[in-house]
Amino acid sequence: MGDATVLTGATKIVVGLIATVSMITFILGLAHSISTGFAGFWGGLPFWVISVSVLAMLVYNFYEECLRKK
Repeated sequence: MGDATVLTGATKIVVGLIATVSMITFILGLAHSISTGFAGFWGGLPFWVISVSVLAMLVYNFYEECLRKK
């Protein structure tokens, strides 16, 4: 009952890569939609700034969790 599931290195990389690419695609699509829609470029610019910083944190977290040798 108390068994914890531990992912192997290769599994962690594959699952992390799928999740990271999916999140990047979603965030960039959302930012593009906001900027080309009603808000326009200047209205969507704050969202782009937030999106780029969130994506940088996302990629760094993938690196820390899946690729960096501990």
